[in-house]
Amino acid sequence: MLACPGGEAMPGGGPPADLSFLRPESQPTTSDETVVAGGTVVLKCQVEDPDDSSLQWSNPAQQTLYFGEKRALRDNRIQLERSTPNELTISISDVVLSDEGEYTCSIFTMPVRTAKALVTVLGIPQKPQIFGHEQPIDEEKIARLTCRSSGSKPAAQLRWKKGNKELKAEGTEVVEDPNGKTFTVSSRVEFRVTKEDNDAEVTCTVDHESLQNSERSTTQKLQVHYKPTAKIEPHPLYPREGEKLQLQCDGQGNPVPQEFLWEKEGSDAPLQLSSDSILIFPFLNKSDSGTYVCTATSSMGSVVAKYNLDVSDASPVPSTSSTYHAVIGGVVAVIVFLLLSLLIVLGHYLIRHKGVCVRHGETVTSSRRQRPAEVMCTYLTHEAKGSDDAPDADTAIINAEGGQAGGDDKKEYFI
Repeated sequence: MLACPGGEAMPGGGPPADLSFLRPESQPTTSDETVVAGGTVVLKCQVEDPDDSSLQWSNPAQQTLYFGEKRALRDNRIQLERSTPNELTISISDVVLSDEGEYTCSIFTMPVRTAKALVTVLGIPQKPQIFGHEQPIDEEKIARLTCRSSGSKPAAQLRWKKGNKELKAEGTEVVEDPNGKTFTVSSRVEFRVTKEDNDAEVTCTVDHESLQNSERSTTQKLQVHYKPTAKIEPHPLYPREGEKLQLQCDGQGNPVPQEFLWEKEGSDAPLQLSSDSILIFPFLNKSDSGTYVCTATSSMGSVVAKYNLDVSDASPVPSTSSTYHAVIGGVVAVIVFLLLSLLIVLGHYLIRHKGVCVRHGETVTSSRRQRPAEVMCTYLTHEAKGSDDAPDADTAIINAEGGQAGGDDKKEYFI
């Protein structure tokens, strides 16, 4: 018998064959790889002892890709990265789902040795979509929303948030896509809405290993219809008799009130019914005092607001115009006072510096201004004793000179 390579006896007898020539150093090694669709995968095959043989890569369909450094398949996505007796490394770019499978590295020794590398292609999930938010939801009703994402491989996970609060999903459904490789995932949530949920953001996020620390999410705002509220605001805040008054019925809600009914308690007929929220009093009277009622109505219902009007007596309140005139009058009074004071001081100064000029026996009263030549002037102050009783100017000068010994500084001579 002959022995098979596995060591079993073959027909014909004889001892098992010696398999020591099948050295482990000649066994190629590879590694499994995972790649995201659209990315690039690198396949490396190494052998410690090539035994003068070449390495080869083939795809799952057993088509040879590279034999040593020679390209065997015309696919520009497949490139040679490194080729040595101990290593053959290739890369595949723009990976698609159909590239998934077992790739084989072979070394053509006797016998041929192979190693497998499993390539897993991850399908990237599409951006999720939220359904069920198309129409506004009335308060206290149950909101039912569905989130859906397709194209994931393996199936993705979906999670919900309302604002910053996590929402628990009511159920999840996974369906295989028509291509037989990817999946569509659906998730549902249900919760009761209140008026505080109006404009709240509900977010659906898809988690998947292909997203690599990033996330894909979709956010939708809730529209919640709720009953209106109202309050009455007066303008001005403290109404007085004779003034104009506006009462504004400030209605809030979703939708906002579109109809306003004004009434006065104790009065049979309504005052006003319109879409205008303002009630106007052109000229207030004491008789307008009382309680006024505004009924604001929307499609979600009606609400009532009340305001107690107490008309105060008219009082003289200085207007802006009168205040302005008072300020102007004060400024003018100050200016007039200053001018009068200046005139008094100037007159006093001129009186104290009054003088007498003599020219060839004539007497001329003058101030300290430039005078013609050959005119002698003596300026007298109230200290010039005896000048007031002199019969003429010459005597006044003599009296002044006599009354002021050493008073040469009181005279001026012009030649």
